[in-house]
Amino acid sequence: MKAAKALLEMLKEYEVKHVFGLPGETTLPLYMEWHNYPEIMHIMARDERSASFMADAYAKVSFKPGLCEGPSVGSTHLIPGVAEAYKSSTPMIVITTDIPLHLEKKNMLTGLDQTSLYRGITKETITITKSIEIPHIIRRAFRMATTGKPGPVHIRIPMDILEEETEINDIYAQKDFTVYPGHRPIANIEKIREAIKLLLSSEKPVIVCGQGVLYSQAWDEVIELAELLGIPVGTTMTGKGSFPEIHPLSIGVIGARGGTSFSNKIIREADLIFYIGCNTDSAATDKWTLPSFKEGKKIIHLDISEAEAGNNYPTEVILIGDAKATLRIMIDLIKSSVKKEKYSEKPLIKRILKEKQEFEEKLKEYMELKDTFVNPLKFIAELSKNVPSNHVIVTDPGVSAIYTSAFYKVKQAGRTIIFNYSLGSLGYAIPASVGAYFARPNSCIIALTGDGSFGFAAGELETISRIGGNINIVLFNNQSFGWIRASIFFKYGPKYFATEFKPIDYMKIAEGFGLEAFRIDNTSDIEKVLRKALYSNNPSLIEVLVKPEDKLVPPVPSWVKKAKEMGIKYIY
Repeated sequence: MKAAKALLEMLKEYEVKHVFGLPGETTLPLYMEWHNYPEIMHIMARDERSASFMADAYAKVSFKPGLCEGPSVGSTHLIPGVAEAYKSSTPMIVITTDIPLHLEKKNMLTGLDQTSLYRGITKETITITKSIEIPHIIRRAFRMATTGKPGPVHIRIPMDILEEETEINDIYAQKDFTVYPGHRPIANIEKIREAIKLLLSSEKPVIVCGQGVLYSQAWDEVIELAELLGIPVGTTMTGKGSFPEIHPLSIGVIGARGGTSFSNKIIREADLIFYIGCNTDSAATDKWTLPSFKEGKKIIHLDISEAEAGNNYPTEVILIGDAKATLRIMIDLIKSSVKKEKYSEKPLIKRILKEKQEFEEKLKEYMELKDTFVNPLKFIAELSKNVPSNHVIVTDPGVSAIYTSAFYKVKQAGRTIIFNYSLGSLGYAIPASVGAYFARPNSCIIALTGDGSFGFAAGELETISRIGGNINIVLFNNQSFGWIRASIFFKYGPKYFATEFKPIDYMKIAEGFGLEAFRIDNTSDIEKVLRKALYSNNPSLIEVLVKPEDKLVPPVPSWVKKAKEMGIKYIY
């Protein structure tokens, strides 16, 4: 059989249903064989960067590895999404085709050293030099992508290899690795006992869930543990969804990207923090000041990665293992030795519930801020109220992410919201909405983006129009790279540089691509427009006119501190 057929046979064995990519000359031998595999749907993007973002979101929502592909000339364009997947530990298989390798040094068009490009942003990059290798390499790629600390694996296939014929007798999959986590290692049992002892002796513990809880699908265990011991639970921005935010024990998102005056206060006052599936990065810890080393808080850290567990703080107990499996052991041990009490009767929880109520009353004042622009807090409140129950939200950095992270309440634990804040590049949400749609085609998909991000991904409006479905783009328009404006303003003053845009008619652009278009320029119109767009089952774009972040300051602790001093309106 030809190598191209062997590759598609292996993808079929691994139950691959969707691959995101776009055509190029080096991939044509694969595409000609693909005609015979209609069960593996190829979704054509308009840019390889978009294809990689689609695969990233698909993997996050489906709990299967995301697949993207590109030709040799497009191998460089795939990099942003692969780098995001690597930093965020998203399982992906990235396939690039290439010129015949012996022609690279003769300067054949589109040839370059792909291996060097991908070595630093993948778990492994593999070049196939003989067609007989394909089954073995595909098994290796799926196994590596879905186990341990998950991540992307890159496979490079020269076009002459794709056409090579050989006898291949090992077409089979290792079915454990068609989904993730492929396997679930459990932390050392004695270390689990030590962690339990610390939790039971703590007066003001708090659990902080990172994205690892979502990858492990450990939210049921987190809820059970929190209720068993009466411990409040916060999440990082990327871990949002690990715990239902309408639960009495939820404190919401913490840190510098979505943390609030309420949630960050709980972290500051805690005497023990139990990090689960969290890499304690700068966003989650407000550049390692929340907590700071000086506070002397006790730390328990559970993570699948030996590189991340205990990486940034002095840590009393390091637990290296899968979150779901390890928490299940922990819960069983606690149940056998500790009498369950009503957590609502604990003085700590009573105080936290009172402070949460006071904070939410304060938010009502922010909600009533009068302006000629749309109040983003009011928009998020209306979105939360009107979103269909079956939905997925994907966000871009800026107004889109920060207000959603801080103030949108996830009602049910699980992966219903995605932030690309492991790297945080612009232009993620629009292509990611396509990946989310194919992972959950019966859901309402909402892409929250900004006018800055829109410029990176406008071509994918054609993709969305072509595939159809209930995909809705919400475009926050502040005529600028608003986040950069605020970053400049609060550090250097109003010395803005390369941040402003001219006025653009986004409705006309959307309609030109075949999307239904709406504009919200008044807070009173939010509910009416949302209900019309989100329940129509057709692609749409909703433009929302908002102020840039230096004019109405979002919940970023360092900015809020300066906004208070300068008398600028803020929401925190």
